[in-house]
Amino acid sequence: MEIHELSAYELAKLIRSKKISPVDVINSLLARISDINPKLNAFITIDSGNAIKSALEAEEAIYKKGNDLGVLHGVPVGIKDLQKTKGVRTTFGSLAYKEHIPEEDSIVVRRLRASGAIILGKTNTSEFGISATTENGLVKGCTNPWDAKMTAGGSSGGSAAGVAAGLCPLAQGSDGGGSIRIPSSFCGVFGFKPSLGRVADKTDESSMSLFAQIGPITRDVRDAALMMEAISGPDPDDYLCIKAAPPHFLDGIKKTPKKMRIAWSKDLGGAPVDKEVQLVSELSVKGLETLGFDIEEASPDLTSWLEIFNPIALSDLYRSFGFLLKRWGGELMPYTKASLLAGQKISGAEYSKALKGLLRFKASWSQFFEKFDLLMTPGTAVPAFPIGTRPERINGEPVSKVWGAFPFTAAANMTGQPAASIPCGLTKGNLPVGLQIIGRSQEDTSVLQAAYILEQNSAFTERLPLKCQL
Repeated sequence: MEIHELSAYELAKLIRSKKISPVDVINSLLARISDINPKLNAFITIDSGNAIKSALEAEEAIYKKGNDLGVLHGVPVGIKDLQKTKGVRTTFGSLAYKEHIPEEDSIVVRRLRASGAIILGKTNTSEFGISATTENGLVKGCTNPWDAKMTAGGSSGGSAAGVAAGLCPLAQGSDGGGSIRIPSSFCGVFGFKPSLGRVADKTDESSMSLFAQIGPITRDVRDAALMMEAISGPDPDDYLCIKAAPPHFLDGIKKTPKKMRIAWSKDLGGAPVDKEVQLVSELSVKGLETLGFDIEEASPDLTSWLEIFNPIALSDLYRSFGFLLKRWGGELMPYTKASLLAGQKISGAEYSKALKGLLRFKASWSQFFEKFDLLMTPGTAVPAFPIGTRPERINGEPVSKVWGAFPFTAAANMTGQPAASIPCGLTKGNLPVGLQIIGRSQEDTSVLQAAYILEQNSAFTERLPLKCQL
């Protein structure tokens, strides 16, 4: 296999055993990025100089006796351009920050460096991570490696496209309403949104601290577990984080879980879903029955969820970036300006009402998960669609241009539960379909275990980068 086809787990093992050089790995992937990134726009900034320097240092460390190598020693990673990187441009996908050079790393970047990972650059994102597709004013929209006419999804579109195309084996994403799972579903890769607070982030810097969580985007479940080993855990700067030590994710996925009770919902109570997406994802779930899992069709309550989600998310967004309207209003993306203006109008009473609604919503979902260990749904309501567009109808039924294609993901952000998107097949048009897996709060390992079992028993083998239509 070529370097870009190797998993992060395989690369880490080969590097540690001195069978492959970190320098060769980085040079190979930088060459691939140079060739393919202009077609995908997966990276906003490519940090070649520092990546090569870090690779030389990683190689030297391997040959020094007594060095305690991290779990990702010498392994390349892409960082979503919402995370601060010391000395490396961090744009947040916005023209307002096109020259912004942070003086410190974010918590997750610091942890990845401590694990030995080598940062290749900053991956493409929608402006401030607002949109479920990846377009901003800095670079062209991020396209899908399976079909360059199609969107990669968002807001972690660059991370998902980069992993799918073999530009990096690992990428960091963030997810406030589906921003890891949506692009992972569209690009045929594995994306994991951990429980809220599992991966620490500076609470006061997060524009959606009640909903958003950092997590991995990878080509397989084992790599996601490996990355979780590096980035999980509490931090004093995150006062909402889970204070307990994280589980051992790599060991956890290999353990045979108890007989899980799985709820399957094809539409979460009535959302229009593309018939092909529904069929492909349902066949994947039904396959679990042959492995001894109990499957029951059931849906938790989604009543008035947008009346809860929008006031909180838009208010928090305005709190973080509303000051840009006066000076940068003319250069913000239309979706950003509209979101900030909407957030500006939300009253304290509306925010308070939404918070109380959120408590009821969480209680309702907690009650649902007393009966079930996992909930599975399609990852998105449609496969990837042409870049620059949004579906207005699904199966002939009109849908919202904002959320119509993505009705399944935001609920797990509202409840703080762990959720993943795992590729489960292809449409007749050769576009990936993702299956969403949601677990109980703080039971992250259960989601990864189920995903690992699905992966090991899946007929979907088209996830290699060479299968992508580049």
